[in-house]
Amino acid sequence: MNSLTNNRQALCIGSNYEPEQNVALARARLQQLLPGIRFAACRYTEPLHMTHSASFLNQVAVFDTDRPIAELRALFKAIEHEAGRLPGDKKRERVCLDIDLLYYDNNILKPVDMELDYVQRGLNELSNKNNDMKFLGIIPARYASTRFPAKPLALLGGKTVIQRVYEQVAGVLDDAYVATDDERIEAAVKAFGGKVVMTSVDHKSGTDRCYEAACKIGGDFDVVVNIQGDEPFIQSLQLNAVKACFDDATTQIATLVKPFAASDTVAALENVNSPKVVVNRNWNALYFSRSIIPYQRNADKQEWLQHHTYYKHIGLYAYRTEVLKEITSLPQSSLEVAESLEQLRWLENGYTIKVGISTIETIGIDTPEDLAHAEKYLNTLP
Repeated sequence: MNSLTNNRQALCIGSNYEPEQNVALARARLQQLLPGIRFAACRYTEPLHMTHSASFLNQVAVFDTDRPIAELRALFKAIEHEAGRLPGDKKRERVCLDIDLLYYDNNILKPVDMELDYVQRGLNELSNKNNDMKFLGIIPARYASTRFPAKPLALLGGKTVIQRVYEQVAGVLDDAYVATDDERIEAAVKAFGGKVVMTSVDHKSGTDRCYEAACKIGGDFDVVVNIQGDEPFIQSLQLNAVKACFDDATTQIATLVKPFAASDTVAALENVNSPKVVVNRNWNALYFSRSIIPYQRNADKQEWLQHHTYYKHIGLYAYRTEVLKEITSLPQSSLEVAESLEQLRWLENGYTIKVGISTIETIGIDTPEDLAHAEKYLNTLP
C-alpha cells in the first residue's frame, strides 16, 4: 500500500452529475473543515459496478485531524446533502457527490477501493508532492512603528513578541529567520537562540524585506513564506495550509482566508482594517478590498452574512522564489494605491494568488491595547 507520509487519514471525492461543480464544492467545504488537507489531481474514471455511461470525476485527498470518525462521516454526509444528494441516488446511478473515508488513524477502511488505480495514483502523487520542496520562513520585524514603537520587543507572557512568533514558526518550515533593520531586534533574536538577518532600513514593504533576506540567506529554497512579526499565535495548521497550496504546480503566490461566520456583525464585515477576498472556483483570488465584496443588491445589509460566505484575508504570504524576485521589481499599481493593499499590485500584473482556508482566528498586535488583549488570551491557553 502507498505511504501516506505524515497523514493518518485519506478520503476520495466522486461525482458523475455536474461533477466539476460538485467536486469543487466538496474541496471548498473540506478546506474549511480540515485546514492543511492536500488534494491530488482530479481524474475521470469509468463507472464501477454501474451501467450508467456518465464518467466519474474523482479526487483523492490526505489530511490529519483529531476529529472522531463518526463526526467526520457526519460532516461528509452534510456536504453531500448540500450538493443535492438524495437517498437512493446510487441505485439510480446519479451521484451528485460521494465522499468516502478510505483510511483513518493508520487503518484501511476500504481495502478494495485503496487498490483502485486512480486511488493509488493519487496517493503516489501526494506522497511525492512537497517532499522535495524546501520552505524558508522569514519574519520581517521593524523597530519603528507609528502606532506601537518597539513592538517586536514588547513582552508577552514573559517573552518578546518576536520570540513568540519565531517559536511558532521554527520546526514547521525547513528553516526560519527574522529579517530586521534594527540592531536591538537582532540582539534580542540572537539572545533567545533564533536566526536573524539584517536588512535595509529603506524597504517599503515586508515583501521587499523578505526578498533581500532570502538573497542574503541563500540556499536552494523553493518557496519563501512571509510571516508577520506581530502574529504571536500563528498556528502550524495555518502554515501547513499555505504550504499545501503549492501542491498545485501552477501556484505562484499563496495566502490564507478565514470565512466570516453568519453570526458575525455587519460592523466586523465593514472593518476597513480587515480586507475581504473573493475567489474563483479554483480558489485563486479574484480581488481583495477593504470594502465589502460582493455587494448584495437585492438583500438588506443586515442579512448579507446569512446569504453569502464572505472571506477575511489573513496576511500570511508564500511565494515561489523566482516569483518573489519578479514581484519586488514591479512598480506600484493604481489598484494598490487606491486600496493600500500590496497584493493588488500582483493581481494587476497578472500573477495568480492561490487561497487556502483557515478556521483559526488570529490575534495580531498593532497597538498597546492589542498587546493587553493578547496577554489575556495567552492566560486562557492550557
